Amino acid sequence: MVALAVNLQLAIGLVGADLAATKGLLEQMGRDVEQALADATQLAQQIYPPLLDAGNLTAELRSAAATAGVRARIEVAADMRHAPEVAWTVYLCWVEALERAGNEAQATIAVRENEGTLVFQIGTQGDRPGPGLQRLRDRVEALGGRLKIESERVSGSLPLSA
Repeated sequence: MVALAVNLQLAIGLVGADLAATKGLLEQMGRDVEQALADATQLAQQIYPPLLDAGNLTAELRSAAATAGVRARIEVAADMRHAPEVAWTVYLCWVEALERAGNEAQATIAVRENEGTLVFQIGTQGDRPGPGLQRLRDRVEALGGRLKIESERVSGSLPLSA
């Protein structure tokens, strides 16, 4: 955005002096704006994915894997609906695991309900060390759940009712 503002000032200065240079600069600025909008949209979806509001955890898990460039197997019952904070926490654990796995890796996630508890297991190949899952442990435990972190596997549980 700073570069865009600088280029806008340059374009204003070039308007009367060099029409071809002005046109080229404005075309580049248009491409920069499109990229900035795409980046902002991606960031907004990472901050709070819109499909989670609709209860579509499966679609958001798939979207996160596609964005990360990770081949994924996702197993979530189609009729599962959860409180937003529960779905969001599972989603964050998945995104962190995908980031740790890196591009071209493989990952799996299975989410199921078991006696009033949401249970999830995440497995990845190509796992790299990172502190993110340790931070998520606090979030899971704040909801009354548990998170177990192993080298290529994360498993957790969250109560479905308070």
